[in-house]
Amino acid sequence: MARENTLKHALLSGGRGVNAWCSIPSSYVAEVIAHLGFDSVTIDLQHGAGDYAAAFTMLQAISTGPAMPMVRVPWNDPALLMKVLDAGAMGVICPMINTAAEARSFVGACRYPPLGYRSFGPNRAVQYSGADYWRTANREVLLLAMIETRQGVENLEEILAVDGLDGIYVGPGDLSLSYGAEPSMRPGNPDVIAAIEHILERTLANGLVPAIHTDGPATALVRYRQGYRLVTLQSDVRYMVNGATAALAELKAGSEV
Repeated sequence: MARENTLKHALLSGGRGVNAWCSIPSSYVAEVIAHLGFDSVTIDLQHGAGDYAAAFTMLQAISTGPAMPMVRVPWNDPALLMKVLDAGAMGVICPMINTAAEARSFVGACRYPPLGYRSFGPNRAVQYSGADYWRTANREVLLLAMIETRQGVENLEEILAVDGLDGIYVGPGDLSLSYGAEPSMRPGNPDVIAAIEHILERTLANGLVPAIHTDGPATALVRYRQGYRLVTLQSDVRYMVNGATAALAELKAGSEV
C-alpha cells in the first residue's frame, strides 16, 4: 500500500504544519532533524550547499523519521523535478513562479499522465512509498509554487487556477526585493505586507494551502495567526550559528567575571 502524505492531507483539511530547512548537505544532519518533531523536512537545492547526489542520501535519512521529505529545487527544471520525485520527495517547492504557464510547467513535470507529463521511473520512491506508488503519486505529492516577485503577485489568480497545484509558498526575501525593499523574513514595507496578506487571502479563497518562510518562532506565530498553514523555521545553518554564538558569548561573559 502506497504511503500517505500526512502533511498534505492535514494542510488541505485546514490543519497546520511546521517545516524544517536543510542547507547543509549532510545525511546525518537531515536524519537528526527528521526526528525532532517537524512535520516535514525540506532539502534546499536552490541556496543550500548540496546537489542531487547529496539530496538523494538526505532523503533516505529523513525517511527514517515521521517527517515528510521535501525538496526546494533550484529552478523550474522538469529534469530535476522528476529526479527528486523519483528519489522519494513527497513534496516539492519550486521557486520564482511568475506566470500561469510556469506553474503549468512545474505541475506537469510532477504529475503522471493524464494530469501531467512526468516520466515513469520512480526508483527510490518505490522503496519509500510502495510498489503501487505510481497509482497514488498524483494525489500524495505536495506541490507548492513560490510567489516571490511583484509579477507573481499580479498573476496570482491565474497561477492559483492551475490544475494540480496544491498551494503557494511565499518567499519574503525576494518578494521584498521585488518591491524595492530590504530583503527580510518579516518585512516592514507596507507594499510587501499587503502582498503577503493578499497571497494568503486569495490562496485560501481558492481552497489551496498558504505557506511561508520565516525567521523563527515569533514570526511563524504571527503567520499562523494570520492564517498561513505551513511555516518554515530557520535553517540548520542558522540554528548552528545561533547556538554556537550564544554559547560562546555566555562563556566569554562568564570568564570576565
